[in-house]
Order: sequence, then structure tokens, then C-alpha cells
Amino acid sequence: MAFRLRRRDALPGFSVSIGFTLVWIGLIVALPLVALVLRPWQDGTGAVLRALHDPRIYAALRVSFGCAALAALLDVPMGLLLAWALVRGRVPGRRAIDALIDLPFALPTAVTGITLATLYGPNGWLGAPLARAGIHIAFTPAGIVTALVFVGLPFVVRAVEPVLRALPPEMEEASMLLGASPFQTVRHVLLPPLLPPVIGGFSLAFARCIGEYGSVIFIAGNQPFRSEIAPLLIVVRLQEFDYSGATAIALILLVSALLCQTGVSRLRRRASRGLVAPDAA
Repeated sequence: MAFRLRRRDALPGFSVSIGFTLVWIGLIVALPLVALVLRPWQDGTGAVLRALHDPRIYAALRVSFGCAALAALLDVPMGLLLAWALVRGRVPGRRAIDALIDLPFALPTAVTGITLATLYGPNGWLGAPLARAGIHIAFTPAGIVTALVFVGLPFVVRAVEPVLRALPPEMEEASMLLGASPFQTVRHVLLPPLLPPVIGGFSLAFARCIGEYGSVIFIAGNQPFRSEIAPLLIVVRLQEFDYSGATAIALILLVSALLCQTGVSRLRRRASRGLVAPDAA
């Protein structure tokens, strides 16, 4: 008589764990998203149509996405330099710098906004000399970009750092011995394996910057059609008890963010395939 051995999972209790995980994901992620999609339509199509025809909403979305994209792009070179200094360089106080990089994760966003507004305000330590030179940071879109750069920088550094740490320094030494210039070494040896994590870090920083609120409102000035961000406009609509309008703006922001993230994800996959293809050949 043959006995069939029951296949055992590598992780004990995996079925129960995955069941609880799916339930919690459904309650915390899927259900709020479904409610966000359905809520604007409960009062009819009027709220959604008003949102689609409101030029103030499009101005706020343009400010949010434009400043987020610019801040994420500025984070890329700074994040690469910081990751290089932490992994390859011998910078004094490297451990302190490593800890400070994660400061935006732990610091309350309102504290960040108040601090930046104090520094870059017309009478601030940095804002006063800049104002005398004709450069105004606080209460302008430049202040929004400054706050978002601070918030998004850790995502680029932490995405690039482990990949750079895994690259053996012998690759750079071999490139130099073969006669490559420093620029050629960076372009042909270092950048190809670093491109996917750079795109991933840019994507994470961009996603964080789109929804950032606390660190922006204190330095933005919040002027409609100039320095008003979409999350602030949602709060304004809620204060006006226009719940349908607020959820309609949130739905537009969600769909726009998903489309942007889909495009960035495709770009990252193409970069990863381009990195693997030469090795396979």
C-alpha cells in the first residue's frame, strides 16, 4: 500500500498568514481605493464635471506634478553623489551623514515646513541675503521644490546605495587599467547597473512628492494659480463641506499619479532588460 506524503510548505502556517495578509490588504488598501473611486459619483456627475471644468484644479495639479518632477530630478544627481560618498568615499563623519539622510523619514513634515520657511523667509538666515540678491525662495514655487527635494532625497540614496555597494571596485580599476578615462568609466561601467535603481529611486521620490502636504504648505505661500498644491486644494474643499468636489480632486490626483508611475515602471523595466541583454548574448 502506497502512502502519499503531504507536501509541506517551506514556511509553517503560510496559508493562514497569506490569508490574513490578503484580508488586511483588502481592508487597508483596496477598500479605501474603491471608496475613493465611487464617492464622487454618489451625488451625480455634477461634482465630477465641476471638478473637470475648474481651472483652479488644473493649476494646482500642474504645480504639484511640475514641482514633484523637478524635485525628483534634482534628487537624482545629489542622491548619486551622496551614495558614492557613503560607499566609496572616505568622508569624515560618514556615520553622522548616513543617519542624517534618513532624517526626513523621522522628522514630522510640519516641522520640516516651519524650519524651511524660517530659513528661507524674507528675514531668514538664508532668505535675507538671497532676497537682497533678488532671489525669493519662500512663498514661491521655488520653495515648494526646496521642500520636496529635502523630502525625496533619501529615496534615491537608499535605492542606489545597496547596488553600488554590491559593485566590486575591481571593475573600476580594470577600466582604468584598460585606458578608459574617468568619464568613460562612469558612463560605461558604473551607470548601466545603477540605472534601474536610479529610476526606482526617482519613482519613489516622485510619488512621495506628489502627495506631500505638511512640509510644503508653510513655505509655498498657497496662492491659487501660482503656488497652491493639489493636496491643499482637497483640504480647502473639505473645509467648504464640498465632499464630492474634494474626492473628485483626489480621484483625478490618484489616476494621474498611477499613470505617471506606470510610465516610470515601464522605463525601469526597459532599463533592466537592456542591462541583462548583453550578458545573455
